[in-house]
Amino acid sequence: MAETESTLHVEVVYAKPERQELVRLSLPAGATLIQALEASGLPKKHPEIDSVKGKFGIYGKLAKPDTALKEHDRVEIYRPLVADPKEVRKQRAAEGKVMKKGGGTGEE
Repeated sequence: MAETESTLHVEVVYAKPERQELVRLSLPAGATLIQALEASGLPKKHPEIDSVKGKFGIYGKLAKPDTALKEHDRVEIYRPLVADPKEVRKQRAAEGKVMKKGGGTGEE
């Protein structure tokens, strides 16, 4: 099959702590994020990926499942946070721990 301008080339990536998976796809022009996700096979391989409630993005920016893809887009599947950063800061503050800013020692 000859590829034409009506074909999109995209990547779908899913990163776990131990490794990243990348799937390269050729899809028809007008394909959406959710179509790329399903075509990648990653939700079947990783049941923790929720195609309905999950968070997805294109090049680090959140995107809705019905977002139309462009040539060379990189669809990213985001995992839920293990700990809420706001809660971690609150806990540190409650324990009296100071968060360091920068790489300095605090001495001048």
